[in-house]
Amino acid sequence: MVDLKLRDLRYLVAIADTRHFGRAAAACHVSQPTLSTQLKKLEESLGVQLIERGTKRASVTPAGQRVVARARAMLEAGDDIVEMARSFGDPLAGRLRVALLPTIGPYLLPRVTPRLRKALPRLELMLYEFQTAPMLERLHAGEIDAGILALPVDLDGLDALPLYEEPFVFVAPADHRLAKGGPVRSTDLAGETVLLLEDGHCLRDQALDVCSRVGMHEKQDFRATSLETLRQMVASGVGVTLLPELATRGAYGAARGVAVRNFAKPAPRRRIGAVWRKTSARREAIEAIARVIAAHALG
Repeated sequence: MVDLKLRDLRYLVAIADTRHFGRAAAACHVSQPTLSTQLKKLEESLGVQLIERGTKRASVTPAGQRVVARARAMLEAGDDIVEMARSFGDPLAGRLRVALLPTIGPYLLPRVTPRLRKALPRLELMLYEFQTAPMLERLHAGEIDAGILALPVDLDGLDALPLYEEPFVFVAPADHRLAKGGPVRSTDLAGETVLLLEDGHCLRDQALDVCSRVGMHEKQDFRATSLETLRQMVASGVGVTLLPELATRGAYGAARGVAVRNFAKPAPRRRIGAVWRKTSARREAIEAIARVIAAHALG
């Protein structure tokens, strides 16, 4: 009978992720000879080659890829067992890995982090930024505990909790015809050239939906990688854009060369929520974080 050890499976997954023995060993906090020896023993135990060992890089064999897929699920289950055991002692303590969208994190975190530290002092947050698709992949793989993103998303195997609804605002060059006045109406925007994020950002799809309803057209030879790039391009007079309201508050509201105006009601908006695995042992901690965010995100 083969005696599988989670430690060896973790080494194998590290090789699959890094394609390099040295980097895999560093990620697992062991020496390269130790990692190599244990993986060789794992192959001998299973009776199949899992890794192709090149001079500069390592790759996983087809059999190894199948094993890696199962190993990820086993490691996730093992981590859940550890966290579940810890949670019985203090569910609001320990590390919690939380990912946010790049269009949420820089604007939400400064507002809520002090509140989170005060409300949950024993919880150590490890924060990451991913777009929606890779965030969900890492969530399913057990690499993160929760995600803060725009809803709706595919909730296969996941639970979700709405946190807040964030309006979009209209952003134009300071000398634009719509730079001043009351709330912007849809009839005001017909024919405007709008600047948007590159493919992969869910905010792009949300903004496109708004644009299609009000008659704006996208600038076809430009795709921004971040909201800050959009802001700078608007300031240079290239076009207008839509930004989430939090991206225009605080220090971001003092950006030079741009004018920010609200939309007439009902303003377009996006719904932000928290998602986590249904099987997660950290539900209580995640829900505690969610309550703090919901209470203070827009307040």
